Amino acid sequence: MKLSVVVICWNSLANLRALLASLPQALEGLEAELIVVDNGSTDSTGDYVMTEFPQAVYRRLDRNYGVAYARNRGIELAKGDYIWLLDDDTVINRRAVEALIGYLDEHAECGICACALRDEAGLLQQSYKPYPSPVIKLRNLLRCPPADPYASALVRGEPFEPVYVIGACQMIRREVFEAVGLLDQKIFYGPEDADFCIRARRGGWRVMYLPEVSIIHKWKRITNRRPWSKIGREHIRALIYFYLKT
Repeated sequence: MKLSVVVICWNSLANLRALLASLPQALEGLEAELIVVDNGSTDSTGDYVMTEFPQAVYRRLDRNYGVAYARNRGIELAKGDYIWLLDDDTVINRRAVEALIGYLDEHAECGICACALRDEAGLLQQSYKPYPSPVIKLRNLLRCPPADPYASALVRGEPFEPVYVIGACQMIRREVFEAVGLLDQKIFYGPEDADFCIRARRGGWRVMYLPEVSIIHKWKRITNRRPWSKIGREHIRALIYFYLKT
């Protein structure tokens, strides 16, 4: 099988509907599968997925175990050569699918590939990232982010290599998981994406961003809007663990 699309969700059926509705046209003719891992939702997500997408592999967890844990359960079920991790608040299209698969097909050294993410109004999101240092995280929290270190590469419109790409859209070669392992489940909510990309880079794989194609991403940005909420505190703990680890 060429492609496994792995989506995790938690009480977000409205977003999930839009993503799943975009899949048939975007994946038409491809040897692909859909895997939905439900992180203990209490809405009607399960009924919707099983009724409207009976061909999908659906797994419901008994509670919210966090992003890394849920994605790992989906990765374990995946059969594809490429595994596409998507947030439930994305909407995909055929052009992006073809570009990501094509790049991985043509560049054996690339282990993780992502396209541009734009909101529903077309505004580009900075989903390509440098190392998430404490200074950068603090400045983002204070809403005075540093200058974009990849601005010149972005202007050129050619693929470039950031330190990491966010987990909302990562198409990953199966061999990367076989080489460096799954996502770190000790990280409940961020920065599991940075951690995984850094581990892949240390293993000799390239992490590439394709600016010429994009998908829609509504981007909840929970930890920036509510840094002292329960999920915000989990994020802070995860960052401390990540800094001690790296």
